Amino acid sequence: MADTKKKEDDTVEKKEEEKDKKNEEEKEPELSEEDKQLQDELSMLVERLTESNEKLYKPALEQLRTQIRASTSSMTSVPKPLKFLRPHYGTLKEVYEKMKDGENKRFCADVISVLGMTTSDTRECLKYRLLGSKESLESWGHEYVRHLAGEIGQTWQETEEKKDDEYRENLVTLAKEIIPYNMKHNAEAEACDLLMEIERLELLDDYVDESAYPRVCLYLVSCVNYVPEPEDANLLKTALRLFRKFDRYPEALRLAMQLNDIELIEEIFTSCKDILTQKQMAFMLGRQQNYLELNDDMDDYDDLVEIMSNVHLNSNFLALARELDIMEPKVPEDIYKSHLEANRPSFGPSGSQVDSARQNLAASFVNGFVNAAFGQDKLLTEDGNKWIYKNKEHGMLSTTASLGLILLWDVDGGLTQIDKYLYSSEDYIKSGALLACGIVNSGVRNECDPALALLSDYVLHTSNIMRIGAIMGLGLAYAGSNREDVLTLLLPVMGDSKSTMEVVGVAALACGLIAVGTCNGEVTSTILQTLMEKSESELKETFSRYLALGLGLTYLGKQEAADATLAALEVLSEPMKSISNILVEVCAYAGTGNVLKIQKLLHLCSEHIDPNKEKEKKEEKADKEKDKDKKSEESGYDAAAHQGIGVLGIALIAMGEDIGAEMSVRTFGHLLRYGEPVIRRAVPLALGLISVSNPRLQVLDTLSKFSHDSDSEVAHNAIFAMGLVGAGTNNARLGAMLRQLAQYHHKDPNNLFMVRLAQGLTHLGKGTLTLSPYHSDRQLLSPVATAGLLAVLISFLDVKNIILGKSHYVLFSLVSAMQPRMLVTFDEELRPLPVPVRVGQAVDVVGQAGKPKTITGFQTYTTPVLLQYGDRAELATEEYLSCTPVMEGFVILKKNPDYSV
Repeated sequence: MADTKKKEDDTVEKKEEEKDKKNEEEKEPELSEEDKQLQDELSMLVERLTESNEKLYKPALEQLRTQIRASTSSMTSVPKPLKFLRPHYGTLKEVYEKMKDGENKRFCADVISVLGMTTSDTRECLKYRLLGSKESLESWGHEYVRHLAGEIGQTWQETEEKKDDEYRENLVTLAKEIIPYNMKHNAEAEACDLLMEIERLELLDDYVDESAYPRVCLYLVSCVNYVPEPEDANLLKTALRLFRKFDRYPEALRLAMQLNDIELIEEIFTSCKDILTQKQMAFMLGRQQNYLELNDDMDDYDDLVEIMSNVHLNSNFLALARELDIMEPKVPEDIYKSHLEANRPSFGPSGSQVDSARQNLAASFVNGFVNAAFGQDKLLTEDGNKWIYKNKEHGMLSTTASLGLILLWDVDGGLTQIDKYLYSSEDYIKSGALLACGIVNSGVRNECDPALALLSDYVLHTSNIMRIGAIMGLGLAYAGSNREDVLTLLLPVMGDSKSTMEVVGVAALACGLIAVGTCNGEVTSTILQTLMEKSESELKETFSRYLALGLGLTYLGKQEAADATLAALEVLSEPMKSISNILVEVCAYAGTGNVLKIQKLLHLCSEHIDPNKEKEKKEEKADKEKDKDKKSEESGYDAAAHQGIGVLGIALIAMGEDIGAEMSVRTFGHLLRYGEPVIRRAVPLALGLISVSNPRLQVLDTLSKFSHDSDSEVAHNAIFAMGLVGAGTNNARLGAMLRQLAQYHHKDPNNLFMVRLAQGLTHLGKGTLTLSPYHSDRQLLSPVATAGLLAVLISFLDVKNIILGKSHYVLFSLVSAMQPRMLVTFDEELRPLPVPVRVGQAVDVVGQAGKPKTITGFQTYTTPVLLQYGDRAELATEEYLSCTPVMEGFVILKKNPDYSV
């Protein structure tokens, strides 16, 4: 505010300086009596400094200083003394040059430095400050300190490291004076900004005290999305050091997980001596699916391992379901609510449709999604064979596998129910049962490793159908574990001569899931090797994309670490080269919000790629239209396939922070209107990815519009994306939209299949589960969940051949993203403890003064409670203290010793 005022004043002042005293005589009437007196006094003091009598200097300077200081308290406009002294600025500088070295000269530099604040362009404020008497900054007021900090930042950018070392040291010394001042006056954000500018964040450690660290760390962490690499990691490490300095282990652990640094996570976990906090941290690690190998001699070793392995997830989830009274199994018809549809002429009695294999398959998925993790349903757990045989071939595979969804996380009870299908005479049912075993183990660890024991024999089975079930199952069961033994089992499949391209693709995807975000060298080298060995015709098959995806997942969120692999991919031939390059790059920057990468992808999406390269690029519009038709006819290989992946990439990178996500939604609108067919097909998926389990009206309306698109693939993808956006929310508006769509598409089996899938997803786990990859206040991105979502979305880029073809089992990758969206509180013995909590919309409180409210529009519930997207919970009473500041998932509470009723 002050700056704009200064600038306005500046232009006026400059004109005045050009004119001579006449002007001042004209101006005099405007000045009040006091102002006139002040102006004369100041002019007289400046004149004294120009005289030769040096004895008068000191009192004159003292007098000037007193006048300036008296005025700096309020900064709504340029203070009067500074305004009146501005015409004398040049004179004072001349006086300074003439003075002899000594106290007076330094004193004079101080005064000029303060005056330098009001002259805009030059950096003389800083220059004279460095020449001045080094007296404390505080005395000159807050505005002066801010101005100095700004100039230090600008000057730092212009100096070079080697040449100006000494000068830079001086700037750092000055910064060291400014920072304690800022900390004392609640300007922590400004202190952090200054240190970021001069690249000295480590200095914070010395100046942050017990009262300031929460605000400093909050500010640093919220800046992470807006700075380029490697600066972002540096901010996280600084905040992490501060948290550790004040023994805030859970917060430090969360940042270590954000950095995805396993050694650091282990170090923080083992250095904590408080057993309750350790258990809380084990819950956090379990949620992020980071498993640590602990020493057997640790206190409570068994408990910690159990918590980290998510063993209790199933029992706690069912306890929540009982609390909410939703244990009753649902059938697909409860979701379709077809009795609400206007009756159409029907076949046979009471409007029953002819039983179609496709609709039965859809019902299997819906049944699996809706009853996920509840352990009982009405189609499969009672007499499954009857229902399974209502499906054909691959349909049997997915139907049997959906049993795994119903028994999700229940390793002990679930496997016994699946076991009987492993002895079926049908390979498809056996394969489905293998996949179901993997699904049940998803996200839960067991020391017996049942999934590995059951599935390992089938990985190189003679039948490729069996291989698919076993490999996919292992991928889901051990996602994110980076287990050597599982990988050594799967990697040979890619080189095996009997493997079809589908099996090779699924194996690469499974390895990517297991080694997600670990940069595992063996996985990357094997996949690269496979990519180079395959013939061009094989690489034109859609399943070859999974090779690239497996490679990308290995580098998920690792940023620059992927550069070497990107260089190695250059040897491939098109179209695989572009596809794999983009996939690896977007995975490496997933959730970082990196603007440069998004711009690069947008640029890529704006290119027009002609399928017939021989034709000249500049063609009439009519020809372009024909090209479009040709393009939709050309199945399989597509020259522009990488553009579709680019669109998904924009969503994947931008979903990390709200502003970027908001902007990309707008951009997707343009791409939908003007993009090539390949791009238009990918946009609905990207919209789905950017707001998973977050049914925003703007996104839903856009998708609803494109669910009637003339291009059938755009319509398929838009309908599925609607399911993704509303996953697990039971959103009533979306439910109504989907019922209308089901009516509209009742004659089109493919679109109807998609509508059913979307309906199943909307009611995922009867509205208790979420697919959102972000958790703990949307700060942490779960690599495993992201990998699962990506696998499904990449498959939808070729929806006709994969999802509507025979490979719909890929949809089960969503299992790795399924998590209950609940808050459960435990006492110190880990027994459920119902306490009142306030749940409301989370509010961003970064950099706000005082202790602002962190939630708005709250309601009070008793735990366990469901949290919507963007909700935050806090304890309603002071009776208990939580072991972690983020109330989400499983939280341990301890009695507050100071609490009295």
